[in-house]
Amino acid sequence: MDGELPDVRASDAERDEIADVLRDALADGRLDTDEFGERLDAAYRARTRGELVPLVADLPQADRRAASPAPRAADGWADRFGGTPSSRGGFALMGAFVRKGRWVAPRTFTAVAVWGGGEIDLREARFEDREIVIRATAVMGGVQIVVPPDAEVTVGGVGIMGGFDHSATGGGTPGAVQVRVTGLAFWGGVSVERKPLPGHGGERKGLPGGASPGT
Repeated sequence: MDGELPDVRASDAERDEIADVLRDALADGRLDTDEFGERLDAAYRARTRGELVPLVADLPQADRRAASPAPRAADGWADRFGGTPSSRGGFALMGAFVRKGRWVAPRTFTAVAVWGGGEIDLREARFEDREIVIRATAVMGGVQIVVPPDAEVTVGGVGIMGGFDHSATGGGTPGAVQVRVTGLAFWGGVSVERKPLPGHGGERKGLPGGASPGT
């Protein structure tokens, strides 16, 4: 947002970007829970970009817009990128939502489960882009994410009396989709599992080199 006029109205996507930076700072120990809560509340109340910038001015920020050349896709992955997203989010309040089967996953998918549950299955999905972000918020509920066994997976997120399952974190085959999971679990949980399609071999939660096998 550098170089933009401070009185320009902030978008929901820009507020979410600031919230992600704050969550990463909390996970790294750069913010305590009180300061994180204050800044997060200020971020979602902000009306302009000028109000957002000071909230992360003293925090390290990766350039989320930087793109590196994608490696050559293998195993048909190139045919699974592109298309108009069929859903950009799911919300469960004392209920459930499911996204599975043949659908187009967006660059950013927002999942919220409050006293409920959500299932996001990417095994048969197409992808709007090669890299997607799932922002999961579980409050006294749970979000289950299922990814192809050869996907590249990064799991972050903040757990407060709850947690994120990191066992699926690991690299994938060249050209495969990159899935980044982040968000907040409060008295809830976010699980991330690697599973093949039914009838395509055994399941595993992680890849060799640090991840544990699934059950």
